[in-house]
Formats: sequence, structure tokens, C-alpha cells
Amino acid sequence: MASARTILLGTCLSLGLTAGCGPAPSPENIGQIRAGGGYQAQYRDPVTSTQSEPLLLSERMNAEKCRPWDRAGGKGGGLVATALRGERLSRNDLVDIRVSDDETFNGDYVVSRDGSLKLPFLPPIPAQGQRPEDVEAALARLLVSEGFYDEAPRISVRLADFASISVAVSGAVFEPHAVEIGNRGADDRDTLRQNALGASTEARNLSAALRSVGGVRPDADLSAVELRRGGKSYHLDMRGVFEGQHAVDVMLLTGDEITVPSRQCFQDDLMRPGPVSPPGVSLFLSNLTQPATGNAPSAIGREVREVPYGTRFMQAVIDTNCVGGTRATSAHRSAILFTRNPMTGVSTVIERNIEDMLRRADRDDYDPYLLPGDSIACYDSSVTNLAEAAGVVGAVAAAGTVLGQ
Repeated sequence: MASARTILLGTCLSLGLTAGCGPAPSPENIGQIRAGGGYQAQYRDPVTSTQSEPLLLSERMNAEKCRPWDRAGGKGGGLVATALRGERLSRNDLVDIRVSDDETFNGDYVVSRDGSLKLPFLPPIPAQGQRPEDVEAALARLLVSEGFYDEAPRISVRLADFASISVAVSGAVFEPHAVEIGNRGADDRDTLRQNALGASTEARNLSAALRSVGGVRPDADLSAVELRRGGKSYHLDMRGVFEGQHAVDVMLLTGDEITVPSRQCFQDDLMRPGPVSPPGVSLFLSNLTQPATGNAPSAIGREVREVPYGTRFMQAVIDTNCVGGTRATSAHRSAILFTRNPMTGVSTVIERNIEDMLRRADRDDYDPYLLPGDSIACYDSSVTNLAEAAGVVGAVAAAGTVLGQ
């Protein structure tokens, strides 16, 4: 009995469709993807392995490209701890100020656009980047120097509410741009906390800013995240966020600039959910193998699917219903991944035979992690192609019969 492939080829030849029915050529790429030169070594073409060869090489191949960690980066102590840590004021913050029982100065104040607090009858008090206790000391000096008191009175400066801030984030993040963080809607506000003295928030932390720009890329150098503030540059070591350790996560101020350097390599251990990782992956997909006759059959509206960060290609292929079904007709499907190198912006296309990948012992070596914005397309098996070709033959024959009448 002739094989399905033989029957398919004969049908195609009878229609002059050899190019369309034959196996598609492998995708071509600018980079050295097939040999492991892509953003991930997992993009390279699967090869026949022997039992004497190590099965899992991709992580080692990725690590060989890495620049050394920036050992000069900050560890969270010394200058970084004293200059950045703690509760600091930024523009538009709401501050409660009390000077003994003096109704002239007591009240709520907002840090102005120029970064100062403006109390009646006093020169502006610098507040941007200052701690509340720094403002207390400056206010005490002014009250004495301006002749309102002979001795410094009792003073209380407390944050009543944090404002949102605007910071710029660049470097090895997925969506570098200026971003506003710390903004809260009316539904998120706690009136009891607002009426109480003091304020606290994690929404203005460095980790919140990194999440707001899509998270750090797998090539990020977390040992030396740079923070520029007021003409000074600080380097923070944030590796602890992926190591289950306490990490430097300072509060940011309006006008801060953050740069995440790159190690120029793909780091497998960063491909997992974390405080500075992308919240997930919006995956563009297509598993349509026939022209759509309408929106309903083509599943319009479901072409984008959310998968957790750290999901691999074959997991997504299964999630998009490209695997399984009747073995006689559904086996030997293939899937294509369209992605971009986030360091260079160059696109990459790889193809995998699904059944072969499922049965490989070293499948993880050729099963890449999905990145934000990736796309997947699935192709049917040869048997399904045969059925389609036979349908075309029937349609052509029917048309010829009609025309001959």
C-alpha cells in the first residue's frame, strides 16, 4: 500500500503543486541561530545526540558569552545606604507640619514644583530628596534666624501622603521609557491611613519602576543597576531578588534616572517570575490552517494569550492546541516561533517538528523560553495536507464537469 506521503506527492504532481505540497525549507536568519549564536542557545537546530555526549549544553553555551559581574557595583552598604535609603520627600508629596502650638505655621503643605516647602513668612525650605527629620532641622534654623523664636521650638514634620513620581528607565529592560509610578486611584485609597500621621508605600520603589517598564531582560546585569540623582551616580546590587535574599530596593524620587546594564548574554536563571520580572508574556498565535469564512471559525479575539513568564516554546505549543488529536492525522505537525533579539532588534524564526521534540531526551536544549511579543504559528501534518489537496482535486474536477455541460 502506498504511503500517505507518496499519495500526497502524486496528487500534488497531478495538479502541478509540487512546490506547495513538498516540505517547506528551514527558516533563514541573519544571525548564527543554527549553531547556537542566537540570543538563546536554545534557538539552535536540534542535532542527533549520542549517549556519550552531555545532553544539556544550552545553559553553559549561554553563560560562555557573559561579561563578568560588575564587582565594583554597590552591595547596599556605605554610601548607598546613607545617601539613598530611608523615607525621602519628592515633589507633590503631602506633608503635615506642626510647630508647637503656633497656628501660623501649623498645617498641611505640598512639596512644590521646585522641590521646596513654602511656609508663610519664611524662605522656601529645600525638600526634594530630603528626609522629614532634615526638614525639621532646616525649619528650626529658619524660625530662629528669621526672628520668630529665640530658641528652636518643638517641630514635627510627617508625611501624610505620597504622590506619584516620574522616573526614566533605560538599558536592559523590555520597554525602556519614562514612567509614572506610585499613582493610586480613588478605590485604592484608605481614608483612615490618610487621616493618620505618617505614610508608607512600596509603589515608589526601584523594583516597581523596573516592573512598570516591562521588567528586566534575561541579559540584565543586576549587580550594578545605576541610579542617577541630583548629578550623582549610585550603583546598586539587586541580585538578591532572584536569590531569596534581601536586596537593595530604594525609594525613588521624581527626576531619577535608572539604567540597567547588560551582560551581553542570556541568563537562564533570570527566566522566572520575580520582583523585577515581566508580569507575564502576551503571546501572539495562529493555528489556522484554512482560509477563514468568518470571525467565529477563525477564533478572532483570541489571537493573543497570556502565559506566565518563564514558559517555554513547547509548553505554549501545547497550550495553543497544536499537539494531540488523532495520531493518524495529527502527528508530525510543526510549529514556528517568531521572536526578536531584544539586544539588537533583529528578528529570528525557528521551526520545530512537534512529535520529534516531544520524544527527545535533550528537548530542553532546543526548547527556548518565550519573550514578550513572541508569536507562534502551527502547521498541520502531511495527512491533513493530503486531505486538503484531495479537496482541491475534487473541486477542480467538479468545476470541469460543470463547464463541460
